Amino acid sequence: MNPRNSSHEQKVNKENLKCSQSQRTIPSTFSMNDFKIGRQIGKGKYGRVYLAIYKASGYVVALKILLKQELQHEKLLKQLEREVGIQGNLDHPNILKLYGYFQDDKYIFMILEFAQYGTLYDFLKQSDRITEGRSARIARALQFIHQKHIIHRDIKPENLLIGRNGVIKLADFGCTPLTTVCGTLDYLAPEMVRHLPYNENVDVWALGVLCYELLVGVPPFEAIGFHETCRRIMCDDVNIPDHVSSEARNFILMVLQKIPFCRPSLKDILNHPWIRMHNSMTIPSSSSKPRVNINRHTFNNALSEIRYNTF
Repeated sequence: MNPRNSSHEQKVNKENLKCSQSQRTIPSTFSMNDFKIGRQIGKGKYGRVYLAIYKASGYVVALKILLKQELQHEKLLKQLEREVGIQGNLDHPNILKLYGYFQDDKYIFMILEFAQYGTLYDFLKQSDRITEGRSARIARALQFIHQKHIIHRDIKPENLLIGRNGVIKLADFGCTPLTTVCGTLDYLAPEMVRHLPYNENVDVWALGVLCYELLVGVPPFEAIGFHETCRRIMCDDVNIPDHVSSEARNFILMVLQKIPFCRPSLKDILNHPWIRMHNSMTIPSSSSKPRVNINRHTFNNALSEIRYNTF
């Protein structure tokens, strides 16, 4: 992918990379006064995400701002604390970096790596489905977190972001604690639907669902209504369209096994011919454009669009 950045934008990207490598970008304690806030680039149930610049270095980040009152009402503060503890200690090229967090009386602020091409979900909406070389990038990140005894449990296109040079980034570790059935219905493994004990194999199943959706355009067990979707996940075979290659077909059928211990390990997945064939390829095509061009003039003009205390 060759984004058509201006020379100034390329300079900003180089500054970001330099700051990241030096690990001197953000101090251990900071406040809202340390950041210039730009326009909104994302929205969730409990907060919003804004483009921001750390004033001391000019480093571009994504600032996720969460309303404490909503989190307390839903009893999610402990879960957020676990999410911050997990993601803040993960250092992998295919995992979205959490640089730090801070809070005031009303809000919690998470300082995240800025993924300028948005979510894989947004990319999929634009192209219906994407080619095979663009769908096999997350297995290494899963292998990394499983080696640390972490289960993601919510693999889906909305939780995969696209950063510099089209690199896939796994994000949102809010479902990692093993306390409840968590995740998105279309991506739940049969054992989770049946409320049975489960392990990291649920992420392997979700990887198979993800690859199917990226190649076909819809999840493999999509149905109208909750109960019919659950029934299809537990009982139906996978129906793979003819346009999917034989290598990809073999991979999907190998991964989407109803019985957990019949699914391959991530080591086996990484050695599969289809994964090895496409593992070095990037996501966006040359026609893709960043969802936000990092330009200081336009960034400063956007500062008036939001105020962090006006949710």
